[in-house]
Amino acid sequence: MTAVTLHDLQVSVQDKTAFTTLADYAHIGQTFLELISRIQPTRIISPTHNNYIFYQYDEPYGYRVTRPLNTDLFMESSHEFELAFARFMTFLADVRQYEDAVTGRKSTQAYIAANEINKVVYTVQQSIGSVGDSFGNPNQSRKRIGQLFETLIKLIIQEVGLECEPRTIKIPIPGYPDQVMPYELDLVFSRNKALVTAESGFIDLTEIVGSVKTTSKDRIDKIFLDKFLLTKLLGREVPVVAIFLHDVQRAVKGKSIFGVNSTFKSNHFLGYTVALNSLDGVYYVDPRPDMIANQRLREQIADFQTFLVQDLWRLSG
Repeated sequence: MTAVTLHDLQVSVQDKTAFTTLADYAHIGQTFLELISRIQPTRIISPTHNNYIFYQYDEPYGYRVTRPLNTDLFMESSHEFELAFARFMTFLADVRQYEDAVTGRKSTQAYIAANEINKVVYTVQQSIGSVGDSFGNPNQSRKRIGQLFETLIKLIIQEVGLECEPRTIKIPIPGYPDQVMPYELDLVFSRNKALVTAESGFIDLTEIVGSVKTTSKDRIDKIFLDKFLLTKLLGREVPVVAIFLHDVQRAVKGKSIFGVNSTFKSNHFLGYTVALNSLDGVYYVDPRPDMIANQRLREQIADFQTFLVQDLWRLSG
């Protein structure tokens, strides 16, 4: 059998018909890690944050460099990832059965403590992102990488038993009876299977709106505005949560081009919280250290694992 190449993975990422199941995501994660082990691109440790690395591809791919990868979360061993993804799927079945009570079960407490949910999701999505970084023009894959993250989160929520789909709604504008404002929502999820359909043009009382982005950079203001406008125009409180992968990017630091910068704007986040409204939950697969250290941020932001095993059930209860 011919070995999979980086070009093969590029084609896979661009295929709009691919990635319809969690097994598809497991496959690309596994294949990318096997590829990295085989071709051994240059592995670069960030001099500013030693837990972040980069891979630099060879000459046929213009010596292009991947995004920063957090080794506290990113599993570089394909064998380790294969075993972890199997455990992940078993755990999702437990969550489907026990919902938030899963946190109190002795058989799953060690798994939750190991932070493996975040590790699996991060490794899968950053494998896709690293493939995208091999393109000559970043715009060839940037939007697609974001779409694939949205689909990944959607499939995980569906796997634990909730209805979850993207939706475009049409909101009536008060005072203008013949005018509506179309609004595209990344995800709408609910336990109420009779009400949630992708074709529904509205938001039911039992539904939660989810905004899913790889990073909050240049997007955080819109999410707060979404919450404000939906609540204002619909005349009732609309639950809105935000799910992000990370908030870091490669940066020039001194003489090194392999520094790591945070793209999270904490003062903007707190300003929107005070001036507009609080979101009903903000979750990161790879939260920044200040989101944990800063009490004001910690009250608003948690990791994705917390969303999946606790807050998802509180919000949709």
